[in-house]
Amino acid sequence: MKKGLLLLPFLTAALLNGCAAPPPAKTQALHGEVNQLNQQVAQLTNQASALEQQNQLNSHSTQGAWLLPAANTRVELKSLVGPLMLSLTRIEPEASGTRALLTLRAAGDRPLQSLRMQVEWGELDAATGKPLAASALSQTIEVRNTLVPQSEQPVPLRLSGLSPQQLGYVRVHDVEPLTPTNAAPAVVSAPAQ
Repeated sequence: MKKGLLLLPFLTAALLNGCAAPPPAKTQALHGEVNQLNQQVAQLTNQASALEQQNQLNSHSTQGAWLLPAANTRVELKSLVGPLMLSLTRIEPEASGTRALLTLRAAGDRPLQSLRMQVEWGELDAATGKPLAASALSQTIEVRNTLVPQSEQPVPLRLSGLSPQQLGYVRVHDVEPLTPTNAAPAVVSAPAQ
């Protein structure tokens, strides 16, 4: 009987040890899932912060619309051609800067008319989150109707001078209808100093 009592603590310890530690494969899988969830939470936190910044910039804007790549959401622009929904996607590096796709969508699925707009891009101040106007670049872009007018038009952008990591914002402003008298080729220019 004494011998059985002496073995009891060893048997209990062995059983508890077997129950306490999950198999290594399960532990590694759980660590992988936790890391993946942490990355997703960090990405969503960055997106929420950028969305808040974008909303703040647009709420204080009397002309044009601000798109922050990190916000990854559409923005409404009230313009002379009517309300437009703008979105910025496919942001990729290229030799001299960044390539992106700006999608214009007319409200109510009405056909998008030919238009001219100013597109400005630049960096955001890391401390304040405000646009750095001194290093901003801009270009005039014309969007012409296709043979069959559509309500949505993708516009490829070439944003020189900044990598996708440096690109803090794209601002679309001065949108006006394009008429035969004001049509001109696209121009890239730096802001007036």
